[in-house]
Amino acid sequence: MGGYSPGPMIPVVLHHGFMGLEFRAGPIHLMSTFPGIDRGIAARGHPLIVSRVHPTAGVATRARQLKEIILRQLHILGREHDRVILVGHSMGGLDARYMISKLGMADRVAALVTVTTPHRGTSYADWCVRHIGQRLRALQLLNLLKLDMGAALDLTTDHCRRFNEEIPDDPSVRYFSVSAARPWHRVPAFALHAFKVVYAAEGDNDCLVSVRSSTWGEHLGTWPADHFHTINKRLVLELVNPTGDITPYYLRMLDEVQRRMAEPRLAALSPATPGEPLLQTQRTGR
Repeated sequence: MGGYSPGPMIPVVLHHGFMGLEFRAGPIHLMSTFPGIDRGIAARGHPLIVSRVHPTAGVATRARQLKEIILRQLHILGREHDRVILVGHSMGGLDARYMISKLGMADRVAALVTVTTPHRGTSYADWCVRHIGQRLRALQLLNLLKLDMGAALDLTTDHCRRFNEEIPDDPSVRYFSVSAARPWHRVPAFALHAFKVVYAAEGDNDCLVSVRSSTWGEHLGTWPADHFHTINKRLVLELVNPTGDITPYYLRMLDEVQRRMAEPRLAALSPATPGEPLLQTQRTGR
């Protein structure tokens, strides 16, 4: 598949969100957080780094682990002095912002693309902490069991409001974002309650994160997918207007990011061409 090529291919980092895991047995990849997406990006010629950090820890812990992974893998690739395009899915986008701002990684990241990241938190995290954490004392029990569940609190709207005050964007890094949204009847049945909680408080969403919360920096549009479909975990049978494999959306997104990075900043802020699948937005309704 052809696309924009600015010269030597810039390394790309795929960083997972809450509960994301990669499983390998030696050279054999048993389970990917980004199935198909990783292969599609690598086939383009991008040196690829796929993270594996603590699945449920808080942002600060995951950000430190992400920094270690990026520096180690760039060394292995022989690209120690290169800057990367970092793609953070969901909570992974918050990890990346923290890492860039607080851990001295602005000189290693050329651009951050957040994919359905709850920059302003998610009302469903609020609901879970209020109904499960406080009423059922679940978080206290998990702490007693020495299980790190910092993510649950880091994704609340109150915490993210403070996070945004304390974690400024670095002017040397380009920040992009992608949202996702679907109507209630096109999200997985187990996520319908979450969809309704978020919709009542924030409007259109992907069953976990709203379009409003996931918009940050230069917004590249809203994909017609639920939260899981945005990493190619397709849990709903699509009979009408299927989104299908999400990999082409990632490839077009990378093309667009690189095109904008090659242009002066003011030009890059102009609206993208309407009608491109990358930028497709759909009104979800309830």
